[in-house]
Amino acid sequence: MSVSVLILTLNEERNLPSCLETIAGFDDVVVFDSFSTDRTVDIARAAGARVFQRQFDDYGSQREAARVQVRYKYPWVLALDADERVDTELREELRRIANLLEVSHRAYRMRRKDFFMGKWIKRSTLYPSWFIRFYQPEWITYEPRAVHEYPSVAGSVGQLEGHLEHHSFNNGLSAWFGKHVRYAELEAQESLKVLHGGKVDWKGLFNPSDPVRRRRAIKAASCYLPLRPTLRFLYMYVLRLGFLDGLAGFTYCRMLAIYEYMIVIKMRELQQREKGLPV
Repeated sequence: MSVSVLILTLNEERNLPSCLETIAGFDDVVVFDSFSTDRTVDIARAAGARVFQRQFDDYGSQREAARVQVRYKYPWVLALDADERVDTELREELRRIANLLEVSHRAYRMRRKDFFMGKWIKRSTLYPSWFIRFYQPEWITYEPRAVHEYPSVAGSVGQLEGHLEHHSFNNGLSAWFGKHVRYAELEAQESLKVLHGGKVDWKGLFNPSDPVRRRRAIKAASCYLPLRPTLRFLYMYVLRLGFLDGLAGFTYCRMLAIYEYMIVIKMRELQQREKGLPV
């Protein structure tokens, strides 16, 4: 297929083989690795992928480095995480777009299905959340955002009907919490930037036609809310109907509230350090 694939990795020996299976037939696969200490690199090379390594600093910078430092074989790039899978409908859409002689868009956003406890937890997540993951590299840029990075596109953006399937619990709950401890620290840094003079995109907050912009605006606005962990749980479990996902939904919504609390206490720690006070 005339599409290049980019996979960002760090110690993904458990997830990478299944990810690679769903992109069988793509003849230009790039694994952009953050110096894994497990068998990730060996698995990637054995599958015929090209491997590049860069020391991780933040997610935005890592994706931007993968965009500019790699010479891709094809004009279109599909960006994946190792715990994501490409469904059949999405695969066919990518094939169709890659074969067009003229294109209307420079990037495409797609949705993702999150799986937990053996089921798709549709209501307990922010589905349908849209992510720009299919693009022509020369038409996008990533800002140096610590986490939850979003590309800017110098052109129009289309939408795809297919999905990525996200299996973020394949490495177990300990790995999920470990990853979110790191996310919380990075997210706390971004939240403090907003509180220290960053602006909330209020127009974007009420702009349903641009779901990525709206999601960014909501995240920035949440920095000013009290009781963030409780509000996060109520929003996901009640307003988003997470209770309809059963035990998996209840558990996941509680875990998101814990994650939100980790962000709050990390912000408090950073603020104490800024003032020279004991933590």
